Amino acid sequence: MAKTESTFKNMFIVLSSISLVAATTLGFVYQQTKGPIEQTKLNKKLEAIKQVVPEFNNNPTEDMIMLPTGEGDSLEVYMAKNNDEVVGYAVKTYTNKGFSGYVALIAGFNPDGSIFNIAVLEQKETPGLGTKMTEPKFKDQFNGKNPSQFNMTVKKDGGQVDAITAATISSRAFCDAVQRAYNTLQKGGLK
Repeated sequence: MAKTESTFKNMFIVLSSISLVAATTLGFVYQQTKGPIEQTKLNKKLEAIKQVVPEFNNNPTEDMIMLPTGEGDSLEVYMAKNNDEVVGYAVKTYTNKGFSGYVALIAGFNPDGSIFNIAVLEQKETPGLGTKMTEPKFKDQFNGKNPSQFNMTVKKDGGQVDAITAATISSRAFCDAVQRAYNTLQKGGLK
């Protein structure tokens, strides 16, 4: 077999062919995995909703509303109902104030505004430090507290929240996200 001459035209044709095959393959893989990835995210969110509100018998995704935060964005609010009576609200909330940036939570509230439970959906905090926000020892201190009477800041800042040791920034971010959820729920008139 004769070796092809190394010209600009030949190099362009070979590189274009390789790029076309790679792009087509990536597009195919994306289309095949897009649905399962979306379904996994939805299942994770539904599981978190089940953890953060009292027992319900409706489909909260059908009763989801978007409430504006007053900061130029909106939060997803899922109403949990038991026999058409609202038993709680699950608010998908977030903050960008984590040590590593974005932190997403689902905060569950009783109809009276008190916190039922909180689940961490996404975080990239420091392993062994900020990641402790997912542990019951930290997040369960909020259960049963009403942010209207509970100072949702860490004790170091004059609040009532026991911060994670050596992870005050992550603790503040967690509090910020929960406070954002509560404020949005109250502004939305849902009680």
